[in-house]
Amino acid sequence: MTLRSAAARRWVALVVLCVGQLMIVLDSTVVNVALPSIQRDLHADQASLAWVINGYLISFGGLLLLAGRLGDLLGRRRLFLIGVALFTVASTLCGLAPTEATLTAARFVQGIGAAVVSSMVLGILVTLFESREQTSRAMSVYAFVASAGGSIGLLVGGVLTDAVGWHWIFFINLPIGIAAFVLGAVLIPAHVGAGLRGGIDAWGAVLITAAPALAVYAILEASSNGWLSARTLGMAAVTAALVAAFIVVESRARRPLVPLHFFRSRNVAGAVLVRSLFPVGMFGAFFLGALYLQRVLGYSPVGAGLAFMPMNLFVAMFSLFVAARMVARFGAKGTLLPGLVLMTLGLLLLSRAPVEAVYVVDVMPALLLMGMGAGLIFMPSVQLAMSGVEASDTGLASGVANVAVQMGAAVGVAVLASVSAADTTGLLSRGVLLDGALTSGYHLGFTIAAACVAMAAITAALVLRGPRAAATPAKEGEFELASAELAA
Repeated sequence: MTLRSAAARRWVALVVLCVGQLMIVLDSTVVNVALPSIQRDLHADQASLAWVINGYLISFGGLLLLAGRLGDLLGRRRLFLIGVALFTVASTLCGLAPTEATLTAARFVQGIGAAVVSSMVLGILVTLFESREQTSRAMSVYAFVASAGGSIGLLVGGVLTDAVGWHWIFFINLPIGIAAFVLGAVLIPAHVGAGLRGGIDAWGAVLITAAPALAVYAILEASSNGWLSARTLGMAAVTAALVAAFIVVESRARRPLVPLHFFRSRNVAGAVLVRSLFPVGMFGAFFLGALYLQRVLGYSPVGAGLAFMPMNLFVAMFSLFVAARMVARFGAKGTLLPGLVLMTLGLLLLSRAPVEAVYVVDVMPALLLMGMGAGLIFMPSVQLAMSGVEASDTGLASGVANVAVQMGAAVGVAVLASVSAADTTGLLSRGVLLDGALTSGYHLGFTIAAACVAMAAITAALVLRGPRAAATPAKEGEFELASAELAA
């Protein structure tokens, strides 16, 4: 094989990796604009509907670290292909789902496949290219695909839902997944893992997935069972016991999934808390915003997808072109804080959007503020999380930071879905018209989301230590990883 053909093969392999990652990004947002159609077709209430989002987020976030460890032990190409196959099969099952429970179960499996694919892509990518310059260019391509995927997902979801039905937002993954599997098997270089004798923290993986899953279930059921009912309090107690068991397991495991010594650093602990709180605003805006636009303002799925485009474009633009420059001048903490404030302001504006809203006046300014804020949050929050660990642990630290986003999003969406549905139900029982009751519920959800992001800002201000970038230069690839995090 000539040098030229070998180089071409690497870049085609990069395309395959990006296609695999694009599937994951699309399914993080493509479902949001289809939620009202899914709700109508499957006769699901709003609390149950949240599981269509959360089933994916919980398994995705909970298994990211375990999947990355398995790749080291069993071989990254093998795990990538397994993940693509699992994701593709689960997508087909999602499209065929006849009930909300079946769809949620398929989404959970889809999240497992997404965790495997996403955790393998960067590990494979950095081994494909020989020079730092080529690796940096490849990471930039990957970051662009991942950042732009959110916008594409919302638009594709709207078009497919309007044209042929919500089922096709999942069926579209079938040809893409088959192509990624076949080309990946041919083009991605083999990687021999260390073998299972290297050790695996299976109990840690089970507990880190089971605890948030039960917490989400308890929150969603609380709207019907009552927040202080014996059932709700019992599930809360079991959730606390699972968290305690996870801490005990990780403190004793020979190769823990989440080494607890990470959290002795103020920056690691603070950044993980920040990254658990701000996704409540980000994912809450997608979840409640899609419902508000369609159920109150009467937008079509395509219209809702287009309505979110400015926000997603600002996320991509600020992540790729603004955040790094601000970090260089003001430091990571000095960039993160304005981002959290902007996102809080955007959510507060959405909490005041009326029943008869005008998009360019009442909705778009809020989405633009949130897009700018999110674009300034991702990269510096990762940098702060990794600044408190040894160089050999930066990969695991970034994985922990990504898991915090997924778990925060899952629990946050559950809380917002439950409280907004309860508020709407209460108003309807008192004779308030449907549009007004729905809007009030969404307002309450947006207000709670804003409070969570404001808490993240307070945490960042009081806990995080922000050395300027000149004193602690970002590691190569850190910016690109952070700007791609909407995929995670």
